[in-house]
Amino acid sequence: MLCRLSVRWLRPQPALQVRVLDPLLARAPAGGAKSSALPVWAVASVSAVGPSGAGGWYEALATSAPVQGAEDVLLFAHTASGLPWWGSILLTTVVLRGAVTLPLAAYQHYILAKVENLQPEIKIHLNQEVAVRAHQLGWSKRVARLTYLKTMRRLVSELYVRDNCHPFKATVLVWIQLPMWIFMSVALRNFSTGAAHSEAGFSVQEQLTAGGVLWFHDLTALDSTWILPVSVGVINLLIVEIFALQKLGKSRFQTYITHFVRAVSVLMIPVAATVPSSIVLYWLCSSFMGLSQNLLLRSPGFRQLCRIPLTKLDSDTPYKDLLAAFHSKFISRKSRTF
Repeated sequence: MLCRLSVRWLRPQPALQVRVLDPLLARAPAGGAKSSALPVWAVASVSAVGPSGAGGWYEALATSAPVQGAEDVLLFAHTASGLPWWGSILLTTVVLRGAVTLPLAAYQHYILAKVENLQPEIKIHLNQEVAVRAHQLGWSKRVARLTYLKTMRRLVSELYVRDNCHPFKATVLVWIQLPMWIFMSVALRNFSTGAAHSEAGFSVQEQLTAGGVLWFHDLTALDSTWILPVSVGVINLLIVEIFALQKLGKSRFQTYITHFVRAVSVLMIPVAATVPSSIVLYWLCSSFMGLSQNLLLRSPGFRQLCRIPLTKLDSDTPYKDLLAAFHSKFISRKSRTF
């Protein structure tokens, strides 16, 4: 990939230079000094598109209607609120997570709670039905086991239809949240590189260079302190550990999935260190909202408000139990090793 970008960078592309570099040269100081408005990596990545703009699947994504819609949402939030760009990014993230993903997450918990409450009924019906038939027909253990599995699939399907709680409905959150995260990230990258496909594209890029706060004043630049990338990784790991502490007696597959998500959370740190601070700020706010959302959905009062059915796993003191489980897993074990 790096070789491909280097070749494209060295190859003469007059149409691209007029479109991308002229706005930067117009702001460049006298004497030929380099402008700091756009990092070199951003110019190189934009140059990989080519004069015709047909640089592959990413360019098709960057110019797609959903990404342009995300750009419009960000521009509207910035114009309507009057906040600086760092505040507009935070506001947009909070509104989207609160208005879109939180209701879907509550619906996910609603479906999973109904599925959990069906398990005792499934076991009772299966054991009674198979035991009676095995006794009447004199089935062997092998035949009884095969019949058990066949009957279980039929009974489970019937109960899912009866209670309208097929587990696939619990995946709606993923199919909405993941594309939204991708579209927002690409939209912010378009703004940060000056490749936004709107009339305000370059003005947004100029505003982002001074639209940050604290140590990341330039939202088009990388966070050289690595504070934002590390924070993203830490919060994502907290979300994974909270989920892992909640699940007792995990299957081997669930254990593998948990380890995989842990690895992805760690890998997000170096990835976040290579993208503009505007994107990392969005990732950080989105992850923090995800952590808050997970904690909120543990509240008995909030679950009752969302009409999520009670299960045998629910607790009246979820946060106290979470702290105790965290202390037992990480602090007590560490003190015992010493």
